[in-house]
Amino acid sequence: MPVEFELCPGRRIGGSNPCFIIAEIGQNHQGDIEIAKKLIRMAKDCGADCVKFQKSELEHRFTKRALERTYISPHSWGNTYGAHKRHLEFSHEQYRELQQFSREVGIFFTASGMDEMAMEFLHAIDVPFFKVASADTSNIPYLEKTAKKGRPMVISSGMQSMETMRCVYRTVKKHNSNFTILQCTSAYPLPTEHANLRIITEFQKEFPDIPIGYSGHEGGISVSVAAVALGAKVVERHVTLDKSWKGSDHAASLEPGELAALVREIRTVELALGSPVKQMLPCEASCHKKLGKSIVARKAMQKGTELTLDMLGVKVAEPQGIPAEKIFKLVGKTITVELQEDDPIANDMIMIAND
Repeated sequence: MPVEFELCPGRRIGGSNPCFIIAEIGQNHQGDIEIAKKLIRMAKDCGADCVKFQKSELEHRFTKRALERTYISPHSWGNTYGAHKRHLEFSHEQYRELQQFSREVGIFFTASGMDEMAMEFLHAIDVPFFKVASADTSNIPYLEKTAKKGRPMVISSGMQSMETMRCVYRTVKKHNSNFTILQCTSAYPLPTEHANLRIITEFQKEFPDIPIGYSGHEGGISVSVAAVALGAKVVERHVTLDKSWKGSDHAASLEPGELAALVREIRTVELALGSPVKQMLPCEASCHKKLGKSIVARKAMQKGTELTLDMLGVKVAEPQGIPAEKIFKLVGKTITVELQEDDPIANDMIMIAND
């Protein structure tokens, strides 16, 4: 199977396609739909490919006791965890409104379905792909049901082992070939030393027939740019309008200037990755003409001289002669002209042996 596929209509990932950049709005909208719209427009203006939210059907995601537990925190929007989450949860109608707004702005829209009912809702509103959050990556029944829907999938790997990720790969692959796995460490903000970008290359070895990406929560953009240099085909970063806002995700998010810089630097790295074929390029011609070294006569020689290594030197010559790397191929060849010291040796000065 190819290592590329269509993640969104008209937008393929993997192979030589550009890195797909997801602006994770999550719940950084503070429960305010107008802030959510500002974040969508900001993501578009900064060059991101997609905005992503988090959709929960709270009674299906949490037990009653989990929703009733006291939640006292500087980041809390209510005295219980349920009250806190309800403040941040948009209704179905609001999701449809945000989806339509994203269409008008011209950016792809999706969400992480944080439980099976949320996934069913996202399927009903026809999101282009499903995002599986790290907390659900080990939820094998959920993965199976999601994979069977047939939509492309983006699966984060935070909090998981390689053994679990092998199980995830096998589970999804049975039903759906169009998915990508993202290296992710679930810490907010993420200490740089725990980004573990080398796992990207390990995933590439373990799962060579799917694209691999990166979901980051670290400060700044350098680590995410490095992930692209290592071959990440999807990059997801949380975004915010103000890191000082109330909410635990804001500190691990990118403000508009940072998101724009991330997009710009990713595109620069992709351009710089260029071709895997090593050869002299047209842009190097002037440098080669000025500094490229040729094989020259170390001393004067008569016509008919059989060349030995001690007769040959390597210098910048005018005009240029045979390239320096071919010096050993000239040993034992016969010259057809008289040469002076420092004369460059050209191909038409060498006797061609008769077959």
